[in-house]
Amino acid sequence: MNDQTMQALVLEDFQQNLQLREVPKPRAQKGQVLVQVKASGVNPLDLKIKAGEAGHAKVSTPAILGLDMAGVVVEVGEGITQFKPGDEVYGAVGGVGGHPGTLAAYIAADAELLAHKPKNLSFREAAALPLTIITAWEGLVDHAKVKAGNTVLVQGAAGGVGNVVVQLARYFGAKVWGTVAPEDTAFLENMGGTSIDYTKYAVADYVQEYTAGEGFDIVYDTVGGATLDASFLAAKVYTGHVLSILGWGTHNLAPLSFRGATYSGVFTLRPLLTGLHKKHHGDILQQATAIIEAGALKPYVDAVEYSFSSVQQAYEALEKKTARGKVVISVPHL
Repeated sequence: MNDQTMQALVLEDFQQNLQLREVPKPRAQKGQVLVQVKASGVNPLDLKIKAGEAGHAKVSTPAILGLDMAGVVVEVGEGITQFKPGDEVYGAVGGVGGHPGTLAAYIAADAELLAHKPKNLSFREAAALPLTIITAWEGLVDHAKVKAGNTVLVQGAAGGVGNVVVQLARYFGAKVWGTVAPEDTAFLENMGGTSIDYTKYAVADYVQEYTAGEGFDIVYDTVGGATLDASFLAAKVYTGHVLSILGWGTHNLAPLSFRGATYSGVFTLRPLLTGLHKKHHGDILQQATAIIEAGALKPYVDAVEYSFSSVQQAYEALEKKTARGKVVISVPHL
């Protein structure tokens, strides 16, 4: 390997294992920075892409997967003033829409998608966060305008996006409830939320118990399907706002309409797929860095440290749901 090439994990065909390959090393073009990737976060979307089941993510093989990363800037392209070589950065920068992903030694990333890495996080911890932070923020802050005193229900509160929604809502002064499995009760309550065991309580029961039947100001659904239908029944009359990251099925809007409530879809991949509104993602992460450095938001990373040689085990940990926290792959540099 020379300075013109690098190591990367390549998906050569759908439903195949990733292969370690030597590929051309990118250069920073206008508006880009070249980042030496230190760690790459694995998201559920990566499993769908690998299986060929993510039509909305526009990937053709061969492809380098991986959306999230943290690393060090080694080169800046024309017009870049906000970053310089040596800066530690993080972001959701590739892996869909024809953009090479983060399971590579280097990535030429659009500078608008990046932010300075929180100083109090390791590269592994920082790589766990970008996509989940942006997803949580676009729903809670951009759409629902969360504020102090709001009542927030998070469906799937112990999940990758769910736990970040809980932490952000708490940071903004909201009171938070979350649906979780019984074994995740302590995890949620340690973050300051009130747990609702979804295996025991129907939506009408917890809406009655916690809101005297009025409903929650904000309901953030990270589960989809029947849980989104339940979320429509949990929204506060007139002013309630339901958000979903998986509102892709066919749903009956009557329960929401009869409450006079609002629905917003959250689709975080749009800037990567369209090239539009990229700067907003970098801006969100820059604001999140301040929140993280203040100690109000932290990642939950699986204790197993995966690398390129164990990427298959990393994907299996996500697929089989054996991971406790976000799966992160450390990127080796020879």
